[in-house]
Amino acid sequence: MLTAFTRAFRTPDLRKKLLFTLGIIALFRLGSVLPTPGVHTENIALCLKDAQAGSSSNIYGMVQLFSGGALLKLSVFALGIMPYITASIILQLLVVVIPRLEALKKEGQAGQSKITQYTRYLTVGLAILQSTAFIALARSGQLFPGCQQDVLLDKDNVFSIVTMVLTMTAGTAVVMWLGEIITDRGVGNGMSILIFTQVIAVFPAELLRIAQTKGYFVFAVVMAVGIAMIALVVMVEQAQRRIPVQYAKRMVGRRMYGGTSTYIPLKVNQAGIIPVIFASSLLYLPQLVTTLFSNTQEEPNAIVQWINQNLVTGDTPVYMATFFLLIVFFTYFYVSITFNPVEVADNMKKYGGFIPGIRPGRPTAEYLSYVLSRLTAPGSLYLGLISMVPIVALALVGASQNFPFGGTSILIMVGVGLDTVKQIESQLQQRNYEGFLK
Repeated sequence: MLTAFTRAFRTPDLRKKLLFTLGIIALFRLGSVLPTPGVHTENIALCLKDAQAGSSSNIYGMVQLFSGGALLKLSVFALGIMPYITASIILQLLVVVIPRLEALKKEGQAGQSKITQYTRYLTVGLAILQSTAFIALARSGQLFPGCQQDVLLDKDNVFSIVTMVLTMTAGTAVVMWLGEIITDRGVGNGMSILIFTQVIAVFPAELLRIAQTKGYFVFAVVMAVGIAMIALVVMVEQAQRRIPVQYAKRMVGRRMYGGTSTYIPLKVNQAGIIPVIFASSLLYLPQLVTTLFSNTQEEPNAIVQWINQNLVTGDTPVYMATFFLLIVFFTYFYVSITFNPVEVADNMKKYGGFIPGIRPGRPTAEYLSYVLSRLTAPGSLYLGLISMVPIVALALVGASQNFPFGGTSILIMVGVGLDTVKQIESQLQQRNYEGFLK
């Protein structure tokens, strides 16, 4: 990895792309600490100190993670990249359900540009909803439970509230634009790099807090476990089942085509981090309902009390089991809608391809479905176990929701890091390629 970056800095045009990307990242981090107009920064600092950097804010821990700790500061980029991620996931699901979107996807670049435009519109709409919700929580005192300080300068001024909502929504639009220009003019993977930046932003403070509060022995154990987890995630993320595919020779005019062999790479973790986001978002709903009922009723009913006891904090057996089972379910669900064995088998048959020992058509589709289900089982268990790490760390180490070596954090870091290095290496190969005549 370091060799690839060193060679990239020696290449003038790649060096410009890397420096441009670093400049955008610096601007992105500046917006993450720039407070929104109407926010009482001193009181927010006091509330953050009392809450230990958001450890009590389990209700929106995923958004806090993807914002790099900027959410509870109510900064301009407080929502981070989370609205865009949610919008992208929703569009991916709608492509399977809505025939019009499925037709756009098959149109190639023009159709994909149209879907990207729909994703932008949906991102702005979700940003308005989320910013309004978090401002309402801050106004009612629910953003920092137990903190008596007013985090808004004038919480009764409608103009001030609207200004804050518009500022945070505009910040989300700017974040989306920054990610796109990194993709166009930087090293690529713009949105992923911004997510990577936000996730690693909490590392220094959290590691320092663990060392100061728990001692250097616990700090050393956490670092050792973190390195072992990174090695495990790298191994699993790179693991794949390669299904050989042979293309028969055929005559087109006077030329012979085909006769080549290739393979279909099926990853063990075919779904990526999407099932974890789905499960976290679904577990957020009952917590949101209890918050709303707590504000409207003086005495909560039995269902609200049960949710508060079992599904709000992550240290209960019911929460852990529910979270794990939801991740397994959404892994199978997402893989089933993103990889269609019947479509792959039809395309292979159309171009004269076949799997050795398997007949084309329906037997090929059944074989692909069988292999995919066998791969998804360990992949779903792997995702569930990795995602349980921050919950266990919360109970054993007393870490906050931003525990640095949490499963979601490591999945993002390893995935984005490997993809970025592959992008740089591919661009290096294009510039340093030596043909067979040279």
